[in-house]
Amino acid sequence: ELMRQFYAQIDKKGFVIDERFNAGGQLGDRFIEMLNRPVVYNIAWRNADVTHWPQRGNNAPKVMLINGWAGSGGDAFPWAFQQLNMGPVIGERTLGILVGPATGHRLIDGGNITVPDARLYGADGKWFAEGYGIKPEIEVWDDPAQLAKGIDPQLVRAVQEALKLVKEKPRVIPGRPAFENRSANAQRTF
Repeated sequence: ELMRQFYAQIDKKGFVIDERFNAGGQLGDRFIEMLNRPVVYNIAWRNADVTHWPQRGNNAPKVMLINGWAGSGGDAFPWAFQQLNMGPVIGERTLGILVGPATGHRLIDGGNITVPDARLYGADGKWFAEGYGIKPEIEVWDDPAQLAKGIDPQLVRAVQEALKLVKEKPRVIPGRPAFENRSANAQRTF
């Protein structure tokens, strides 16, 4: 879902990544790489628009929404977002159930149990806070009365923060320099 929606909006001035209700299944490292991909250079075509490269890079401000229904990979994605200082995380603390791949075992009564095979720790050498989750920099609780009116307080705050960042730290898109006279006569140095 993120891949489809992000690339369709790659030219925007800012992004709100809604990570709420992410039950996991993957760590999201490719999403972090995609969201954190800088524009390295620009190609000024003779008779066309400028192309930014890599083509799917965008250095615009980003904010992430999380909630208490996100866990496992839904813990890992905002954890990496925070570790890399990609932008503020907004909402409610995640579940804190990020453990390594769990092997499932079928029980005689038809039930299942899972046993984690690994534990994660960051580049800082500290374990992921299992049982605690990811705490947002900006805490915003869902208000059932507002939700009943069709107002999502977490999303409203995320949009406010994104717009503030767009003003304070706008996306940097350098203008195309003026073309030089590159004719043979202009290049003579003798």
